[in-house]
Amino acid sequence: METFENLVRAEFAPKHTYLNTASNGLLPARTVTAVQQAVRMRAEGTPLGPLYEDVEAARACFARLAGVPAERVATGASVAEYGGLIAASLPAGAEVLTAEADFASLVNPFHARGDLKVRAVPLERLAGSVRPGTALVAVSTAQSADGRLADLPAVREAARAHGARTYVDASQSAGWLPMEADADDFLAAVGFKWLLGPHGAAFFVTPQDFGGLTPLLAGWVAGEVPWESCYGPVEELAHSARRFDISPSLFTYAGLRASLELLEEIGVDVVHAHDVALADRFRVGLAELGHEPVPAPGSAIVSVPGLGHRQQELSRAGIQVSDRAGNLRAAFHLYNTPADVDRLLEVLAA
Repeated sequence: METFENLVRAEFAPKHTYLNTASNGLLPARTVTAVQQAVRMRAEGTPLGPLYEDVEAARACFARLAGVPAERVATGASVAEYGGLIAASLPAGAEVLTAEADFASLVNPFHARGDLKVRAVPLERLAGSVRPGTALVAVSTAQSADGRLADLPAVREAARAHGARTYVDASQSAGWLPMEADADDFLAAVGFKWLLGPHGAAFFVTPQDFGGLTPLLAGWVAGEVPWESCYGPVEELAHSARRFDISPSLFTYAGLRASLELLEEIGVDVVHAHDVALADRFRVGLAELGHEPVPAPGSAIVSVPGLGHRQQELSRAGIQVSDRAGNLRAAFHLYNTPADVDRLLEVLAA
């Protein structure tokens, strides 16, 4: 049985100290190979049936990682499209509760409706701010800007107590933090960050009864028998969440299938322990340097106020991190090592 170390080193060979997974994950070697093979099939005129099989395999793999049946998972391209479907399902005047400064792709579809009451509160007050009349609570599992984790059990309990639904964006956690998608009404996640896939793919988990959503974006792939739904209106929508699919980016899903299989092979619990241990190592080192990160216990993302201006300097030193609103954001994933943490601390201390 291959060890974590052997699996990871066989798949990743970054040329620099890469600590920016919160923006884009690195592609495993097997993923690069899968995308190249898919492109070659298209160039050679080979039938593309196997690439559609990759979409279904990726769906099934994500479903296992999310802890739900594959029939509850839709495939698409972005979190915003799913938020748009949810927003369209709400009655005029419905209240949507969000966390202040949460990611735009999550919150903006509700603002774009124009006739919803969107209320934003500090993340730590989210559960306590659910009230009678709240229709939906929408929040990211981990905040993109600083890695703070939502108290999802408390949010779910408060939502249930007031008859509200929950919608979780797991884009900054799926791949390192175990998912409990069955505990929420809706969950979405992009594939190009911690799930290690190419750009252009996202997943959406719906309730068994579809949560009152209308498949506004439905095309031929949303039919119960897609290849018999190519012309005219779709007569029979898929009986599963596939009714919310959009036409897939085949090259992307070919690669994403390989990435998800790697995460399954290693195990998200193992990745979680690895990533958080590195983040905690960085937090300890920051304290020794006199810096105080944004409190985000248990997160693989560390944000340091006042150090964002050093991002370009760090980039020149071969260390890839992000500058988010003046904060230095470092994100630790399975391909990172203690040496990466120490190298970042070394340059920050200089």
